[in-house]
Amino acid sequence: MERSIDSRLTAKGMGSVSSMVASARLESYEAADKKCISDVRRTFCLFVTFDLLFITMLWIIELNVNGSIETQLEKEVLHYDYHASFFDIFLLAVFRFSALILSYAICKLRHWWAIAITTAVSCAFLIVKVILSKLLTQGAFGYLLPIVSFVLAWIETWLLDFKVLPQEAEDEIRYQPFVDSVDRTPVMGPGPLSDRQTEGQFYSPPESLADSDEDLEDKHDPEKGLIHQVT
Repeated sequence: MERSIDSRLTAKGMGSVSSMVASARLESYEAADKKCISDVRRTFCLFVTFDLLFITMLWIIELNVNGSIETQLEKEVLHYDYHASFFDIFLLAVFRFSALILSYAICKLRHWWAIAITTAVSCAFLIVKVILSKLLTQGAFGYLLPIVSFVLAWIETWLLDFKVLPQEAEDEIRYQPFVDSVDRTPVMGPGPLSDRQTEGQFYSPPESLADSDEDLEDKHDPEKGLIHQVT
């Protein structure tokens, strides 16, 4: 009897401990999800930042190669010419950076439509610019800037579609069993009253010693037992 009671208490204790562990893991996962973004998403945002900085650096180098920065800025920005200026490629990188950081870092979007828009706009603009402009006659940067911008846009698409979104979906699948275990398992075990009621179903109190002595005496003395029955 004592072993069955101990086994029930041990099972209740183990159940409460496992539920507490699951609850702690659930709370830690929710707190981490609220405070920061996943590692793969952070890597993606860093690459988007690299895209902007790399295009900016190439554009500044192109300004220095063709003359002083002040003169070239005035020529390409103030007197903008679609057929000869690289300023619009820099603005295209700024557009990608702003849209992707807003969507996937600030709003934490879990869909591919934002990256699809930025990549489609970048590809269409660069293809039209290469066909209609005179960049290919302006030396190495006429080839380098459009190609680099095109490749970086597609690398960002690949990172999001094949790394970020699948990895976060796998994390959610691993996280779901903790939610189910917390929902199924009660955090607190049954109270002392319930234990006593359960134990009472398997425990019968022994007969009192006084009643046993009287029964023995009645058996040895039939007349006394008869008198007790009559009274």
